[in-house]
Amino acid sequence: MAETTPMSMCPMAETCKGMFDKPRSGLWMMIPGIIFIALGVLIFLYPQILAWLISIALIVMGIAMLMMVNFMRGIGKRTSSTAN
Repeated sequence: MAETTPMSMCPMAETCKGMFDKPRSGLWMMIPGIIFIALGVLIFLYPQILAWLISIALIVMGIAMLMMVNFMRGIGKRTSSTAN
């Protein structure tokens, strides 16, 4: 019977082991955290940045929704034309 350890039971153990073998990969994971901290400090100093970020996010989400609707309508047209 094989001995089970917490690491052998974890489905992400192989992925984590690969990341630990390459220590430079940790830097790429730290960059988003550093960016979020810097953005938080900037928002604290200049609150109007938050309004800009929210408005940009809403615009991008609106564009994405319009693209999704256009894609879904195209699929509907293709399925209705093949059904006839």
